[in-house]
Amino acid sequence: SIISVVHCFYFRGGAELLFDGVKKHQVTLPCQPEPWDIRNLLKWIKQNLLKEQPELFMQGESVRPGILVLINDADWELMGELDYKLQDQDNVLFISTLHGG
Repeated sequence: SIISVVHCFYFRGGAELLFDGVKKHQVTLPCQPEPWDIRNLLKWIKQNLLKEQPELFMQGESVRPGILVLINDADWELMGELDYKLQDQDNVLFISTLHGG
């Protein structure tokens, strides 16, 4: 069955400044025939949550270098990065390690 699932997205380390300063977003993603993966999630975040300077968050279809992505507290590199299929109740954390001078 196709259900929409609720996810929490967290933005830290300055990344939240691109999202109106909001650090936690609880989101119900729209239903779609294929499971949501991180690649599609990033497009959705860019279109629906990102308020300013998308180039500081995204590069191409991925996050820009310097943004750490954790899925349920594990590095997304261990989870398949853009191809990771979101599960119900997943927590995705984006931490900017870039600090301006």
